[in-house]
Amino acid sequence: MHPRMMLKPPIASALGPRQPVLLKQVHASKDQLRFSSSKRLPLSGVTVVSLEQAIAAPFCTRQLADQGARVIKIERPVVGDFARNYDTRVNGLSSHFLWTNRAKESLALDLKNPQDLMAVKTIVRRADVLVQNLIPGATGRLGLSYKDLCNENPRLIVCDISGYGSYGPYRDKKAYDLLIQSEAGFVSVTGGPDEPAKAGISIADIASGMYAYTNILTALIERRQTGKGKCIDISMLESMVEWMNFPLYYSMNHQPVVPRTGLTHATVYPYGPFNTAGGESVMFGVQNEREWLLLCRDVLGDDSIAEDERFISNSLRSQNREPLRAIICDKLSKHTAAEALEKLDAAGIANAKVNDMHDVWKHPQLLARGRWAEMETPAGTVPTLLPPGIDDASDTRLDAVPAVGQHNESLFAEFGITREDE
Repeated sequence: MHPRMMLKPPIASALGPRQPVLLKQVHASKDQLRFSSSKRLPLSGVTVVSLEQAIAAPFCTRQLADQGARVIKIERPVVGDFARNYDTRVNGLSSHFLWTNRAKESLALDLKNPQDLMAVKTIVRRADVLVQNLIPGATGRLGLSYKDLCNENPRLIVCDISGYGSYGPYRDKKAYDLLIQSEAGFVSVTGGPDEPAKAGISIADIASGMYAYTNILTALIERRQTGKGKCIDISMLESMVEWMNFPLYYSMNHQPVVPRTGLTHATVYPYGPFNTAGGESVMFGVQNEREWLLLCRDVLGDDSIAEDERFISNSLRSQNREPLRAIICDKLSKHTAAEALEKLDAAGIANAKVNDMHDVWKHPQLLARGRWAEMETPAGTVPTLLPPGIDDASDTRLDAVPAVGQHNESLFAEFGITREDE
């Protein structure tokens, strides 16, 4: 077992006063865990310049930073990235911003100012990657498009993230996360029968940020073979529609669309939340006939349910979900949620608690696997999750979230940038 250490407040208090929080410490001191890894990481030596705001591009570049890339974040003077002001929930700082901006250097520049624009171009000449999610056409007007930059820096990889892509009738249309959820048909299959719903997180931004990240990684590998950069055109709409292939195929050739079924699965049943004694719910799913028989026999305690002609196949169970739900809830009403989960586990039926965010902060599996670490912010130390797939905090960068323009002076000195007003 890895040695671990107890986190002190404010981390422990953030995760709940009665629940000890464990931070994995494998080959690193506490300072190494909190700050930058001393190891050479997969993207060490890669410099990324990002004209970024909101979620999509910052989420992409934070993942590049996680893997060792140097990320120089260009943002507006004084106010910075407008995601800094989405909320003030974390010691006065924005929850969205903290999530997507650790381990970056902040360079505050006014791109309408010729000196500041020239400063960006100077830095980009020595960069490996340029990421941007400004309004459509902005980088072209600024002379920061791939076409403008590739002659001076032929190894440069440019990743443009926009709502609808670089061409087509929607090219210049402004796009936000919820609007893309709507255009992609996501909200049409989400929610209950009476009203559609959006995702509770910025799923379109996350999707496009993930595809930007993976395409940049692919381009870096390709560049090793060709010696040349490329332009990557990431559309939020296309990123979301890729995730919509199941409902697309389901409704192919003018067949009925996937129904909205709330927390239950649209085509597999039983698969969703069911009430137990005391009003608590448990979530479970049955994926095949063997599991259906086990559910009836070992959890519900009634083999006859499995033999009911209304429920002898998944299609029939889905068609007759209301009477089946009533039967299941009646059987489970004799058990608490904890007892029901124990029975489901014993029967080998996949299940889950219906957790809220306070439960997730102290989730026993996350604690047992040492997923919580620390990062510094302008408002002090806060908890942060290790990136998925990273088992050791020394295998990633957990550098501080920057203040607006925190690195202006050091970056100007490094890149030999002078300004007339200095």
